[in-house]
Amino acid sequence: MAGEQLQVLNALDLAKTQWYHFTAIVIAGMGFFTDAYDLFSISLVTKLLGRIYYHVDGAAKPGILPPNVSAAVNGVALCGTLAGQLFFGWLGDKMGRKSVYGMTLILMVVCSIASGLSFGDEPKAVIATLCFFRFWLGFGIGGDYPLSATIMSEYANKKTRGAFIAAVFAMQGFGILAGGIVSLIVSAAFDHKFKAPSYQLDPVGSTVPQADYIWRIILMFGAVPAGLTYYWRMKMPETARYTALVAKNAKKAAADMSKVLQVDIEAEESKVEKLATEPTNSFGLFSKEFAKRHGLHLIGTTTTWFLLDIAFYSQNLFQKDIFSAIGWIPKAETMNAVQEVYRIAKAQTLIALCSTVPGYWFTVALIDYMGRFAIQLMGFFFMTVFMFALAIPYHHWTLKPNRIGFVVIYSFTFFFANFGPNATTFVVPAEIFPARLRSTCHGISAASGKAGAIIGAFGFLYAAQNQDKTKTDAGYPPGIGVKNSLIVLGVVNFLGMLFTFLVPEPKGKSLEELTGENDQEDRPQVDQQSPSTRTGPV
Repeated sequence: MAGEQLQVLNALDLAKTQWYHFTAIVIAGMGFFTDAYDLFSISLVTKLLGRIYYHVDGAAKPGILPPNVSAAVNGVALCGTLAGQLFFGWLGDKMGRKSVYGMTLILMVVCSIASGLSFGDEPKAVIATLCFFRFWLGFGIGGDYPLSATIMSEYANKKTRGAFIAAVFAMQGFGILAGGIVSLIVSAAFDHKFKAPSYQLDPVGSTVPQADYIWRIILMFGAVPAGLTYYWRMKMPETARYTALVAKNAKKAAADMSKVLQVDIEAEESKVEKLATEPTNSFGLFSKEFAKRHGLHLIGTTTTWFLLDIAFYSQNLFQKDIFSAIGWIPKAETMNAVQEVYRIAKAQTLIALCSTVPGYWFTVALIDYMGRFAIQLMGFFFMTVFMFALAIPYHHWTLKPNRIGFVVIYSFTFFFANFGPNATTFVVPAEIFPARLRSTCHGISAASGKAGAIIGAFGFLYAAQNQDKTKTDAGYPPGIGVKNSLIVLGVVNFLGMLFTFLVPEPKGKSLEELTGENDQEDRPQVDQQSPSTRTGPV
């Protein structure tokens, strides 16, 4: 039988949308803006790194990063992110959300700057230093996932909670867009400033010494939004759900939320003590009770995020290679180094502006009306359809008159990723697990996603770089090809659609109703009548 909700939590659930909600979205969202900028800006400069550090004098073509080096540069931050999600997710449940929140930002600021200052006597030293700092940058970014999602879910009201959490994640779209815009500005400025007779195009495509500044400036810019957010993060009070349900401090929870909501809230210390003794509020992550109540939920959130990120990150990190394969970006030897950065940034900015960013905000607008389940299922379905539409007639799209059609359909895959599972896989784990395990379970789900991203980054790198059997002039063995890569991604998206049926629908319910944390005798009855009211398998 469900018990009466704590007054402080009920006040949060029923609160009208007000200024503190938007403040929390901006503070948490700026972390995600920085996360996306840092993770995806590397794809804008990897070709430049190859030109600068791996060009062989007298070679017929500009230098490119060897596959193992490119995999390390692109993927090392994802490895750090996975580790950070697990570590800071666990720490957020042990020490509190706010206590850990500042650590992640400091790490991001320091490592963003250090990444741009990667120096060495030879190319290997520069790349090794860059990879070292990119790992720790990813470690800080990883902490932002469970903490931002958990903080926003615990601050939000139940009516618009999905939109608020999705709005935090939607800042990722602006971060990707900002990476493209900053790269456009920096490369355009350098291209104009250093255009001199000695800097004209030659048969192999020129690379001036000043080009080394471009990638450093682009990477270091990621420290700016993170640094601007630090003060406001430290001013946020701890969430009432952590303070009351985990730290068992009813007085502090009531005092903090009284200030935030500007209403008088009773502390209810006796009720908090009573809840603390309930069996439903004491089982651990590795207990049989957790497996019974939330085991399938955790399988659902981890598998869908894992499958989604295989497709999403391989597309984002290597879309420059796909655009080159269909001829949308000219061959490297026809451009100088700065112009190549500009063309890659222009292509990725266009995709972000026309499909990535709108997709996120469609989710924000509709998630509390359509529900998480419907949006995620729809997103995976259309991603599958569009991937196969690109893959099956792939050679048709490589013909010059059809390239725009390829880009349009390719853009739709990004739109439905973001108006779909890329947003919902972030939202749902912050809602369906108990407060004392919420950050940990979100971290596990997110880390599963990053494991998929690592597969996308490392596994599909070779397919993207070695598009067909004719591309062997760099000495690399032929890969499985862009066409087969797209087919594999289509299958991955289809599997994501199937595993979505393990994910519950939290729309319109309080967090405690979903997790059973205010139960006194037994859990709430599960209503399986329709996707809009389903709580998922238990």
